[in-house]
Amino acid sequence: MLDSPASWLSPFPSVGATVFGAGIAATSQCAASQIALSILDRGGSAVDAAIAAAAALTVCEPTTNGLGGDLFALVWDGNTLHGLNASGRSPAALRADMIQGAKYPTRGWLPVTVPGQVDGWSKLHSRFGTLPFCDCLDGAIRLARDGFLLAPLTAEMWSRAAKGYSDEAAWCDTFLVHGSAPRAGERVRLADHARALESIARTHGECVYRGEIADAILKYSDATGGLFSRADLESHQSEWVAPISMRWRGHRLWEIPPSGQGIAALIAVGVMDRIAPRDGTGGGVLDAPRIHRMIEAIKLGFLVAHAHVADAGSMRISTSELLSSTSLDGLATRFDPTRAQDFLAGTPKPGGTVQLCTADRNGMMVSLIQSNYTGFGSGLVVREFGFALQNRGACFTLDAHHPNCVAGSKRPYHTIIPGFLTRITAQGQDEATAALGVMGGFMQPQGHLQLVSHLLDSRLSPQGALDAPRWQWMEEKRVRFEPGFPDETTAQLRALGHHVEIASRADVAFGRGQIIARIPSGYAAGSDFRADGCASAQVS
Repeated sequence: MLDSPASWLSPFPSVGATVFGAGIAATSQCAASQIALSILDRGGSAVDAAIAAAAALTVCEPTTNGLGGDLFALVWDGNTLHGLNASGRSPAALRADMIQGAKYPTRGWLPVTVPGQVDGWSKLHSRFGTLPFCDCLDGAIRLARDGFLLAPLTAEMWSRAAKGYSDEAAWCDTFLVHGSAPRAGERVRLADHARALESIARTHGECVYRGEIADAILKYSDATGGLFSRADLESHQSEWVAPISMRWRGHRLWEIPPSGQGIAALIAVGVMDRIAPRDGTGGGVLDAPRIHRMIEAIKLGFLVAHAHVADAGSMRISTSELLSSTSLDGLATRFDPTRAQDFLAGTPKPGGTVQLCTADRNGMMVSLIQSNYTGFGSGLVVREFGFALQNRGACFTLDAHHPNCVAGSKRPYHTIIPGFLTRITAQGQDEATAALGVMGGFMQPQGHLQLVSHLLDSRLSPQGALDAPRWQWMEEKRVRFEPGFPDETTAQLRALGHHVEIASRADVAFGRGQIIARIPSGYAAGSDFRADGCASAQVS
């Protein structure tokens, strides 16, 4: 359970208020939230609702996710937390010497990995679904077939994408309307995408790996220089994994283990536990010393993640070693309260993502995230079924000595991370506190750290935690801040050596989050104003 915040009202400018209900869906598109709510109203589980929302988001927000992407999820079944890694591997035929130049490409076939997302929906439903799988996809199919009115922030991202993908004929034919990106408020229909969803609904997702959609992907690959074989698709399996966690303020933050970067957030929390005051004098949301600690802690988290995170089978140091007290104690000694440091933590990776949370009246809660990686992904579009293929392979490194070095049949470093928060009871058990997450490449671990601190240290409501202005470590000592931080705070941080930049506005670059928190009478949820979405609730 979440402790009652100091106030349920947000202390920051907000477009909404915390939403209460017996069951809730919070997503980055209002249509997706409403579709998920309809599933809850029909007696579906939180997993059914999450699948329905996830499918809807591939339709009404293809600018960040789609049927050709990957998925990760954390599911609280009422007693236990379960993790799912539904990310795909590179083609078996991929070799490092195929990459020309010093930088991994983000376009074309080389960065395309097997789309794991649809198998993720299937695995989640088989274990936790209660309604028929096809029912979970009905709403998304109607959206794609009959059309939806495009939301404004998504329209802005679509317009930017049109400039970047203008040289891809299949992309233009699929995602432009009369040669232009659709505008906000315009009705958009994606008939080919509807056909793909119908096939997925009929086959419980099998068609992507062993059916007509698989055939279309392979035909496209063979005709245009791709590396995929039928075995690459047929051998794909999502994996149930044991979530990893770190204690903070009588709670635990939970993440998916590598190949995801959630460990960066956990290391930052572990460092904060060692360097932050324990007497309640740690400062407020906009307090410079507190922000300094958090920025330095997340750098140390990325230092470890960039050095070690890879496909689990390729890692040379175990996750438990990286999260050990010995390791965290050593990292914490590197913190200096009087100055900002570089730590040679590397340059974080970009990305675009959707994250959603659902919860049902039986106590099941879901944090789910899915992505094409950057925007519409690789720019390659399976024309017959109207979806783009992800470019997640661009997260491989070209360093032959690094565990994340590019190779065939391998998962790359992954930026997308769902989050979950539990309270440690007096008996030492975990009880659900909040499903949460922040979308957007390297902002995600930074967002998790900030949201958890806002909820537990500042006792903000879910909406208040999302409304709070954010900072974003970029590289070295460079940090960007949203408007809303006092001049005194940024001046103090500059005096500590941080290279502070003030953004012109709060926008998607600072991540877009969702939170559903458990309270004694049901749930309380917030949805980020930096996205087009909302939280929709069952009121009774």
